[in-house]
Amino acid sequence: MKILIENLKNNNLKVTPQRLTIYNYLYHNHIHPSAETIYNNIKEQNPTISLATVYKTLKSLKDSGLVQEINVGEDSFRYDVQITPHSHIICTKCNSIVDYFPEDNFIDSIQDKVAKETNFQVTSHQMYFYGTCKDCLNS
Repeated sequence: MKILIENLKNNNLKVTPQRLTIYNYLYHNHIHPSAETIYNNIKEQNPTISLATVYKTLKSLKDSGLVQEINVGEDSFRYDVQITPHSHIICTKCNSIVDYFPEDNFIDSIQDKVAKETNFQVTSHQMYFYGTCKDCLNS
């Protein structure tokens, strides 16, 4: 919990019980949850928290760089506390999301190539792969 508090403070975010609860949930649940999933999983232990608070907190965590937002389509977003560069694999049947950390640095080389070819200073990127997960294939 101490590292979460330090992360919030180091990113100029006030440490509130709600913010700490949401950040802690993300930190310990690498399932790439939606705001609604987070809300449904924390509301019992935090009965005064609202869905609006969850959305506002996720926005502040995203804006500060402590979480990344994953667009799974049709204005549906999921959240990932893992902020080191990586890609995501999204199941087109069940919408599960898995982190993908390639051993080589092909993502960085693509970013460098895009920057060079477009004369953009690329500050971030998100790469998604789509397919069918093992569970959906076996069902």
